[in-house]
Amino acid sequence: MRETKPLILVTNDDGVHAPGIYALYQAMRDLGNAQVVAPESERSAVGHALTISDPLRVWAVDRYGENFGHAVNGTPADCVKLAVKSILNKKPDLVVSGINQGPNTAINVIYSGTVSAATEGTIMGIPSIAFSLASFRISDFDFAARFATHLAKKVMENGLPDGTLLNVNIPALPEDQILGVKITRQGKGRYEEYFEKRVDPMNRNYYWLAGKKLQLDNESDVDDVAVLERYVAITPIQFDLTDYKVLDQLKEWNLGMPE
Repeated sequence: MRETKPLILVTNDDGVHAPGIYALYQAMRDLGNAQVVAPESERSAVGHALTISDPLRVWAVDRYGENFGHAVNGTPADCVKLAVKSILNKKPDLVVSGINQGPNTAINVIYSGTVSAATEGTIMGIPSIAFSLASFRISDFDFAARFATHLAKKVMENGLPDGTLLNVNIPALPEDQILGVKITRQGKGRYEEYFEKRVDPMNRNYYWLAGKKLQLDNESDVDDVAVLERYVAITPIQFDLTDYKVLDQLKEWNLGMPE
């Protein structure tokens, strides 16, 4: 009987034409039947948004003279839902999202479309991984893509617990400068944000979000810190947001209906 290659869904939030998704697609082709379904253009920081008031449209995309996959005029989470429910001929064996341009560590995880795409895969019962290269300027995805292949193999061999995905952040350094791999926890780092007020040619005010990253952790087992210390950071995360430590505390409040 002919062995069937694993079906791997490749997506991202930087858009179907981004260099990172092409590198990830090429890496996944070494492991199985890689199929791309990704946003038509950049959808960074959209979180887990879904399109419910507008139609989703899909079209084929070529890159470098060959069929590359499908573009969707929606969010990363839309792409995963649509791929699994309508575009692919069977449920994927793995969902990989990325390779994102820029880190997705600490509080960024909440906003990240890259992570949300992998989260959607996890919600649908598919082992899922989000990959990010920790630089907005450096676009050498060679090592990141090879590491993605290495980790994807491990996930397909060992599986992941229900409800858990892996968030992977890779230093934007030559391989010989990366010290190793750390299993990390999500940090608390966030951006100190402000809005630049500007005026358009019609003399109307508009605002542009800006800010700087606040490093709020120093423990070596935190995602932000591990990347700064030149390690690949692998963080297992969950979509269950319940604070279980507070459940019993709230029960002690003896809350009831108002009088």
